[in-house]
Amino acid sequence: MRIGVVGAGGRMGAEVCRAVAATADLQLVAAVDPGVTGRRLGDVAGLDGPAGEVVVADHLDVLTAAGVEVAVEFTGPATVGDNLVWLLEHDLHAVVGATGLTEQDLQRVRAAAATSAGNALIAPNFAIGAVLLLRFAEEAARHLPHVEVVELHHDRKVDAPSGTALRTAELIAAARSETPDAPGGDDAHPGARGATHAGVRVHSVRLPGLVAHQEVIFGGQGQTLTIRHDSLDRTSFMPGVLLACRRVGELDGVVIGLDALL
Repeated sequence: MRIGVVGAGGRMGAEVCRAVAATADLQLVAAVDPGVTGRRLGDVAGLDGPAGEVVVADHLDVLTAAGVEVAVEFTGPATVGDNLVWLLEHDLHAVVGATGLTEQDLQRVRAAAATSAGNALIAPNFAIGAVLLLRFAEEAARHLPHVEVVELHHDRKVDAPSGTALRTAELIAAARSETPDAPGGDDAHPGARGATHAGVRVHSVRLPGLVAHQEVIFGGQGQTLTIRHDSLDRTSFMPGVLLACRRVGELDGVVIGLDALL
């Protein structure tokens, strides 16, 4: 299967390049990233062999020229919406790990998918443990409606809250039978109680040394329940990315969440 990576010069994009290049049934044939245009993937991602000779382009047209079947999109909130629409309009399957898609972006993406031969899998998190955290939190919310989410990421992450935290809040909101009022904060210190998404308080921490971490803390009478997942290295996301590359062609249109493939 012929794979292209959009955002190949980023931390996640370079990791995806290494993972695809090391996999026998996937072939890395194209890369896009305006920040490292003209450089070889051997220099950008430390690859050897044919994948290392792939030259990074600054435009998406290189994907169709290289015969890409599945494009992996790991750019950022400012570009992911337009990129995904382009991929679907050109009948490419897309595996999307970039977060920051707005509801308007999703409407455009679904409209493009309606007339496309390509499918899109949009995953807030590709770590298997994080997918399990979402499932466990959804179940716990049925019984413990008082809950807050704390997500911790490295200080170069451009969006906050994380896509995983937002998805967690949405699943909790859909699962719990009531939405209890969360305690307020001090008017002199706005923001101390975090943000509210889907009726759930979400707190974001950004510090060097972190990778990707999330706690979901439930409270009840005389008890608490904490569900936590830690990605200690970006390789934790790669089995999920590779699974998505292999299976996205089996989907129907736009699907959100890696759990659809598990």
